[in-house]
Amino acid sequence: QVQLVESGGGLVQPGGSLRLSCAASGSIFGIYPMGWYRQAPGKQRESVARISSEGNTNYADSVKGRFTISRDNAKNTVYLQMNSLKSEDTAVYYCKNLVLGSWGQGTQVTVSS
Repeated sequence: QVQLVESGGGLVQPGGSLRLSCAASGSIFGIYPMGWYRQAPGKQRESVARISSEGNTNYADSVKGRFTISRDNAKNTVYLQMNSLKSEDTAVYYCKNLVLGSWGQGTQVTVSS
């Protein structure tokens, strides 16, 4: 059973930045595509960004040019760098192993002045 633990959320002003981390258990992390999702209050969970095992990435239109997903296979960790944050980015952010279907517990991101 792969376990995922997110960290790095918090309160940030509009225009600010945060970097989320997702640490995974297991020795074969590098073969799995990973994704970041978010769920705002009263809304469905949505895909934010994905990264393949080779490092290919894709993003939701709403975050293109502002968010960057990356991974460090030596550290079993996937990151989400979030810049130029907007109030509409406020949500609980989750990482997911896209093959095994494992989810982390989520980390809250609040963008507010």
